[in-house]
Amino acid sequence: MDISRRNVMLTAALAVSAATLARTSVAQTMGDEMREHPRIITAIREMEDAIRYMEAAPHDFGGFKARAIEDTRRAIDSLRMALHFREHRDREREYERR
Repeated sequence: MDISRRNVMLTAALAVSAATLARTSVAQTMGDEMREHPRIITAIREMEDAIRYMEAAPHDFGGFKARAIEDTRRAIDSLRMALHFREHRDREREYERR
């Protein structure tokens, strides 16, 4: 194998390894956030269950069904953004320590 082809293959292998390591690190950080804030994770799951319940319900809850579903989805999004914020801040702090 000539040197340029070997360099390309080595570079590709390093890139794949780095990408895998980065994904693992991010997954571990988000996993850490989930373990650190179990009540938020529980709240998200409960709200998702409430949405499914409301969507399947035959009545419209006095006209508030659609709004309740929309507001609940927004609340879920806000909680997820809060977890992602913490994940980002934790990664920044980890980077600063290095």
